[in-house]
Amino acid sequence: MHALFRTLLASALALLAAGPLQAQADATKPEGANPPAGFVAPAEPRPDESQAQRTKSQPGNNAPFWRGVRESGQQPGLSNLPGAEQGVLIQPFVQYPGSRLTNAGEAWRQVRNRWIIPYGGALVLITALALAIFYWRRGPMGGHIPDTGRVVERFTPFERSAHWANAGAFSILAISGLVMAFGKFFLLPVIGATLFGWLTYGLKNLHNFAGPVFAVSLVIVILTFVRDNLPAAGDLKWLLRFGGLFGKEEIPSPRFNAAEKLVFWAGVFVLGGVVVGSGLYMDKLLPGMDYLRTDMQVAHMIHASAALLMVAMFLGHIYLGTLGTRGALAGMRTGYVDEAWGDEHHKLWIEDIRAGRVPAQRSTEPRPAHLTTAGGTR
Repeated sequence: MHALFRTLLASALALLAAGPLQAQADATKPEGANPPAGFVAPAEPRPDESQAQRTKSQPGNNAPFWRGVRESGQQPGLSNLPGAEQGVLIQPFVQYPGSRLTNAGEAWRQVRNRWIIPYGGALVLITALALAIFYWRRGPMGGHIPDTGRVVERFTPFERSAHWANAGAFSILAISGLVMAFGKFFLLPVIGATLFGWLTYGLKNLHNFAGPVFAVSLVIVILTFVRDNLPAAGDLKWLLRFGGLFGKEEIPSPRFNAAEKLVFWAGVFVLGGVVVGSGLYMDKLLPGMDYLRTDMQVAHMIHASAALLMVAMFLGHIYLGTLGTRGALAGMRTGYVDEAWGDEHHKLWIEDIRAGRVPAQRSTEPRPAHLTTAGGTR
């Protein structure tokens, strides 16, 4: 009864409101404008349900509006934005094999939210957890041979500068990328939407500026270390035995062991190149490109996937270069290691130095005085 009463009341109010308007319209009609007797006007098309009606009955439901945009989105409109697709509001809808009718934007969103984010996040978490468990059970490697007091130069000042520049840019990119991708799950509930919005906005700009620095330093790192990372005869044996990681002694290796070479070629050269190329494309820094939305979406999927694989791989590299191996961080910080450290971790390299095939010091800078004392690099 109440529903019927409201319906009748609404109809009456509509008729009362339309009355004066109809009278005013009739008064302004020119003479002879009235149709002849017996004339029946054609029925006007009635929309399914306008956006205004939907907004009143179902607040927040904008389906009619976006349905209209989708249906008219195939025809370019007017826009003052630059680019090849500046007049197209919504990408065309297509039928992908084994899926319903959708457009490239929706397909990209599904791939990102259902594949890249959950599986990439799981990969990074599992890697970090595995390293934590390994450190808890095994502890840092090395330190079983007493220092000799004789140090050798492992990295020149130029090599250290290239490494730290690349490592700094990578750290900025990795942290900002992880926050932008996963921050809404662990930071947003803690710091709130406003602060999280400002944080991600700042990190996004920092990410874009650190990208070119990483690209340039990556090229320098590749050219600097490529010679010592070429495959050698004992690399396969080292990999098959995991370098003696789970034993009492490490497998003898040259200046860089097989795992470090794998990180160099798979992580730095391949994944680094993919991340840099896709990142420069998304930053619109590559000349002669149209930068279509579909290509941007493909570049983002490639960039995110390669970056997450790179982060997982470099977590292991960072672990072994800091907590996982005694003296490794000091070697990259000062450039020098004790001969005992070389005997324990890179025996073939130290043997080449003793035989005179490789110089003990490759830079012309004088050796720091404190490194000539026993225990200076441990």
